[in-house]
Amino acid sequence: MQVTANGIRIHYTLNGPAAAPAVTLSHSLATTLAMWEPQVRVLAERYRIVRFDTRGHGGTDAPPGPYTLAMLAADALALLDALGIQRTHFVGLSMGGATALALAELHPDRLDRVVVCDSPCMSTPAGAQQWEERIAVARKGGMEALVDSTLARWFPQETLAAKPAHVERVRAMILSTPVDGFIGGAAALSDHDYNAAVAIVTRPVLFIAGSKDGVTPAAMQDMQKRLPGSRYVELEGAGHISNLDRPTEFTGAVREFIGVR
Repeated sequence: MQVTANGIRIHYTLNGPAAAPAVTLSHSLATTLAMWEPQVRVLAERYRIVRFDTRGHGGTDAPPGPYTLAMLAADALALLDALGIQRTHFVGLSMGGATALALAELHPDRLDRVVVCDSPCMSTPAGAQQWEERIAVARKGGMEALVDSTLARWFPQETLAAKPAHVERVRAMILSTPVDGFIGGAAALSDHDYNAAVAIVTRPVLFIAGSKDGVTPAAMQDMQKRLPGSRYVELEGAGHISNLDRPTEFTGAVREFIGVR
């Protein structure tokens, strides 16, 4: 399904009972809403699941960038408006995690519980330089030139060596990402900071990180310590795409947090 919101056509799907409380899922850079399949199979039993392809990804329009995290948050809010959803739980991973925290800071009245996954929710000068380098690679060689290095950052070496089906699904998502969408999203990730103001968030927040996602767990533990009442869950052995590396544990943590017992 598609709807025009915030000036672009946004591709989305709905699963679960129409009258149930909403849970909105926001994916990472260079993937699509399909990354949430393991969670949808469980959560749709009790919730109305809203998934959408972020600007520049999947079936959503990919206008030339740069994009900003504020723009991506505005897209998500416009989609909820178009669907008549006044309040939702919001779960985001990586770029989607930064989007989740942005919404929690900017539009807390529209959210119930918030799950921020595998994202420090801020850029650094060194990180911005790395994004500029990846943007240059994408402009020159397309997504094919980025796919192997991206998978190596996202998944632990033992996971890659085992060649699980979910890694190949992610490979296909990366390759299908429009170059303009990748560049726009990478620009957003190179210049944002919702981490600094995390203590102002008034909604309940759960932070989730894969234990093998580089420095991200430490950054997320720091946010959790600065946000009274928030929680932190670390998924042992998971990398950056923790919902696919440890789907049962990830979904269980989300279920418990948003209220399914």
